[in-house]
Amino acid sequence: MAVVVAGEGGLPQNVPADGATNMSSNFLNLAKSPNGRKVILMLGAAAVIAVMIALVLWSQKPEYRVLFSNFSDRDGGAIMASLQAANVPYKFAEGGGAILVPADKVHEIRLKLAAEGLPKGGGVGFELMENQKLGVSQFLEQVNFQRALEGELARSIQSVGAVQAARVHLALPKASVFVRDQQKPTASVLLNLRQGRALDQQQVSAIVHLVASSVPELSPKNVTIVDQSGNLLSENNKPAGANTLDPSQLKYVQELQQSITKRIESIITPIVGQNNIRAEATADVDFSTSEQAAEIYKPNQVANSATVRSLQTSESSNGGANATGVPGALTNQPAPAATAPLDTTPPPAAPGTPAAVAGAPGAPGAAAATAAAAAATPTQKDTTTNFEVDKTVRYVQQPMGGLKRLSVAVVVNYKRVVAKDGKVTVQPLTEIEKTQITDLVKEAMGYNKDRGDTLNVVNSPFAGVDKEEIAKPPLWERPEVIDMALQAAKYLAIGIALLILYFKMLKPMLNKLNPPPPLALMDESGEPIQKIHLEEPEVGPMGVQNTYQQNLEAAKELARKDPKVVANIVKAWVGND
Repeated sequence: MAVVVAGEGGLPQNVPADGATNMSSNFLNLAKSPNGRKVILMLGAAAVIAVMIALVLWSQKPEYRVLFSNFSDRDGGAIMASLQAANVPYKFAEGGGAILVPADKVHEIRLKLAAEGLPKGGGVGFELMENQKLGVSQFLEQVNFQRALEGELARSIQSVGAVQAARVHLALPKASVFVRDQQKPTASVLLNLRQGRALDQQQVSAIVHLVASSVPELSPKNVTIVDQSGNLLSENNKPAGANTLDPSQLKYVQELQQSITKRIESIITPIVGQNNIRAEATADVDFSTSEQAAEIYKPNQVANSATVRSLQTSESSNGGANATGVPGALTNQPAPAATAPLDTTPPPAAPGTPAAVAGAPGAPGAAAATAAAAAATPTQKDTTTNFEVDKTVRYVQQPMGGLKRLSVAVVVNYKRVVAKDGKVTVQPLTEIEKTQITDLVKEAMGYNKDRGDTLNVVNSPFAGVDKEEIAKPPLWERPEVIDMALQAAKYLAIGIALLILYFKMLKPMLNKLNPPPPLALMDESGEPIQKIHLEEPEVGPMGVQNTYQQNLEAAKELARKDPKVVANIVKAWVGND
């Protein structure tokens, strides 16, 4: 309840019965007073301007993108401190698992944080050795070195695209001076792979050799790799020489078959057209390894064609005559003096006589004399001849992965023939065309009859090839067009809202705050006759506008005294709408 009393100047004053009524009555009094209405209009105009500015700023709000994600708490705190020091706006996403910054500053901020060494990753590296305290024990130094080495290895492994996080554990035995007591180091790696990613055997082997090459005397067989699901990725327990195909061999067979199929389709497609050929290849690959060593000796050759390696001849003879006679004292006596002439050559016999025939060189008497002389001189002769022995040494090593047999199947669609009237028909290939395609396929696949390769080319109509292509979506259904339309609608809505706020709210308030000048009435000579001031109504004791009746009476009096002025006023109102 409120009691209205007359105060100074005849203005009403409200005596509040409680606080709420006092506030409402004060607001009504403020709204009814001329100065109060101006204050309210100014506040309303300021509010409208603030709303317009907020709309403009919201339309220019920068787009945020991910700066870093899946970081440790320590790295997150360091990154936040660096962003705050650089006055860079940021916000969190994915429950605090990612830091977002304005899209136009992502790369710049990443470079600046990289210069500061952020993010450091889950583990520490060799920077741990930079803060060594004075008097630290040798054991603690070794532990810090091992931690630093594990951290550096984890960072290197995390550089692989499919690896999200990694932990490395090294078991480094203590060095011993006794050879039999020395132990080899071992390592175990735990990988946390990204969602939907996997490592093939070559990548696992690369990680194994990376760890083994970073630790002295660490063998790749002593490195174990496990993923976050507990699957053993490194096959260290596989026995040597196991009769099983490893993934690399299966991958080699698949790549070989796909390569042959691709070559066949690429060479036949220009002839029959796109999607009119299907080819499949089956390769029988021998992954066994074999070694063969052989020594081959040729049989004895003819003596005249054989090659003499060495020839050795030995000959010995005795120059004195053999001892004759009866052994005894008489034998040792010197021979008596000769009594016969020294020249005992017989005179030549007459030709044809028996003596002449007997003295001829080829006569039996001469041969007997020669044999007797030879028998009188003992001779020994030895000859040794060594010939080259033919020998062939062959060492053959069969490599692993040899192609034993290749089978290829090719299906070619019927050819399409367009008639003069535009009608399309399908016809089978002729024998000449089929033969040409078969010859091309043989050349592309590397056909070898001796190896047992097989090829089967079939010409048959394809089912479902002539289906109508899926029409592209209309322009208004494309994602990029939809995004552009949404952006345009956003700015258009903001513009319309600003115009409505300006013309419907802000401009009327400004007009009320700055009323137009009083209207001056001109007579026929062009001089002002009278100025009519529109005064603000005053509030009486009971809230009655007293000046309204006074203004009404003044207007009536003016109309009675000078109706021409009233007519000019109405004419001016009509002319000014």
